[in-house]
Amino acid sequence: MGTPAPAEPISPRSPRVAAAKRLARRNFRTKERRFLAEGPQAVREAVGHRGPGGPTLIELFATAEAAERYPEIVAEARASGARVHHASDEVLAEVSQTVTPQGLVGVCRFLDSPFEEILRARPRLVAVLAHVRDPGNAGTVLRCADAAGADAVVLTDASVDLYNPKSVRASVGSLFHLPVAVGVPVEQAVSGLRAAGVRILAADGAGEHDLDAELDAGTMGGPSAWVFGNEAWGLPEETRALADAVVRVPIHGKAESLNLATAAAVCLYASARAQRASGGCRSVTPS
Repeated sequence: MGTPAPAEPISPRSPRVAAAKRLARRNFRTKERRFLAEGPQAVREAVGHRGPGGPTLIELFATAEAAERYPEIVAEARASGARVHHASDEVLAEVSQTVTPQGLVGVCRFLDSPFEEILRARPRLVAVLAHVRDPGNAGTVLRCADAAGADAVVLTDASVDLYNPKSVRASVGSLFHLPVAVGVPVEQAVSGLRAAGVRILAADGAGEHDLDAELDAGTMGGPSAWVFGNEAWGLPEETRALADAVVRVPIHGKAESLNLATAAAVCLYASARAQRASGGCRSVTPS
């Protein structure tokens, strides 16, 4: 038997519903410094996350069915001080950005980290999203970076909004796992990381360096930052010129290329494997 539904019913016409709905738009997210996390996985991670301003989750909209199915999430949200609303399907349809809402939508505080803090932590593996405009790609690369054990992700000022609902969903909770800096000019990102002792690798299908050859040569074991560009047109020449090496993922079969997220996963795992040399890799638990 599940726990009772949250005790605070909310009307679809409530100002709180209207305020949450407005967070689908970037200008409102930026003004309020809040964003939406949707679905049990993202909300579960948000409940357990704390930032400089306190608990990240501020507010939770939960249907009766979701409250019964995920009682631990609702209980933890209440315990963390979040305001929990009993939401009808109509309310969820108002605040959700998916065709089939999963019954839980959280309002969260922004959680990005200052770039200087990331540098002070002396990162060994970083993903830099230099010209990534598709929110789904951004979220998926963030998830890949998390899975590979990266220390941080940096989104430059030419990349998509980290808090776009599609980015948040595509990260599948990884947004809450590792430091992310946003709005950093690519030149500043590269110079800062290089000064921190990090080798800058630009991922590009036309790169003069082959990833397999780099691994064979033993050049991948030190701290590294992978710079990823737009899936359609790659990295601009001026960004490629900033890197210590422009590296291509070898295509051994007949495929023309790899999509951005797949290439990012290959590159990040190659660095992680080289850095951990004899340590093996972590097991993956199916979701």
